[in-house]
Amino acid sequence: MTGTDTATALERATLDKAARENFPVAPFFLPRAWRTDLMAVYGFARLVDDIGDGDLAPGGADARALGVPVERADDRLALLDAFETDLGRVFDGTPHHPLLRRLQPTVRRRGLTPEPFLGLIAANRQDQLVTRYETYDDLLAYCELSANPVGRLVLAVTGTATPERVRRSDAVCTALQIVEHLQDVAEDLGRDRIYLPAQDMKRFHVQESDLAAPSAGASVRALVAFEARRAGDLLNEGAPLVGSVHGRLKLLLAGFVAGGKAAVRAIAAADHDVLPGPPKPGKLQLLREAGTTLRGEG
Repeated sequence: MTGTDTATALERATLDKAARENFPVAPFFLPRAWRTDLMAVYGFARLVDDIGDGDLAPGGADARALGVPVERADDRLALLDAFETDLGRVFDGTPHHPLLRRLQPTVRRRGLTPEPFLGLIAANRQDQLVTRYETYDDLLAYCELSANPVGRLVLAVTGTATPERVRRSDAVCTALQIVEHLQDVAEDLGRDRIYLPAQDMKRFHVQESDLAAPSAGASVRALVAFEARRAGDLLNEGAPLVGSVHGRLKLLLAGFVAGGKAAVRAIAAADHDVLPGPPKPGKLQLLREAGTTLRGEG
């Protein structure tokens, strides 16, 4: 396989995951230039998450592209450090990884700054070092790194960022992160990570062992319902973002908000039992929520 073939394979392995996300990454109705740039941003975000979760394609091609020695190809912190170094080249040189080379024209075209990208790297570095969160505020601080930069990048790519829109976007992105944590309680526990605040677990008399059960007991369900209400409140706080923009961007942002609200409803429909697997909304529910969001209702 040539160097070009390897680079193409690396890009495809990451970008093909867009179709499996809970939210529309770069839907067909957006202008082609936006789709191109949003996919470049997605490629960065997906790859840094795959590094942090240990979900890179086998064979070590990503490590080689980042200049990490083969004997450290499974060292997530080493990979994240190398990825951060390569990100620096996006702004002042020629990056090594093909997904970062793909990102470079977007950064230049849209005038993007390093901060949101560094936030996503910091969140994944934190995942290697912090596996429990004592308070809700601690979790919000994590979401500031792991989720909010994505919304800020969407606004930057589309040229629509204002302080108020960023504030609303942060609320939506934090809500989506909390919802994803609720859907993935069992999967996260398998990675020895718990994103349910310890203070809240104590309040609802939930032990870590309760999260390893095949299905949730009453205490776990009550805890999940409590956190889901928090996510719903954040979605309501952020929903006016949709009405602040126009055209096809409005459809995209409505999809983000609707996806979060539909997921909250799916969790409720499962009686807040998230342990057998992530409750997911159906397409009809998503369409209903999108219509409601676009009308500025609910």
